[in-house]
Amino acid sequence: MISKSWQLQDAKNRFSEVVELALKEGVQTVTKHGKPAVVIISAAEYQRAIAPGKSLLDLLRDCPEDLGEIVRPRDKQAARQH
Repeated sequence: MISKSWQLQDAKNRFSEVVELALKEGVQTVTKHGKPAVVIISAAEYQRAIAPGKSLLDLLRDCPEDLGEIVRPRDKQAARQH
């Protein structure tokens, strides 16, 4: 899943639309100064994400691919360095 990215000012001005898209299409990323700042997800998705038994690493690995790459090292050597 690829999330839609919104500049902060646009997200503020079109918040209802951002929320509707999060409900219908999934994660909406809001950027600040060109960098991802927050994501908006549905309450149902949030509840699935915080399901009992999941570690923080599990939750991060479940992120959409464009966000998850931050915590998915490309090889095992890189994983050992973190």
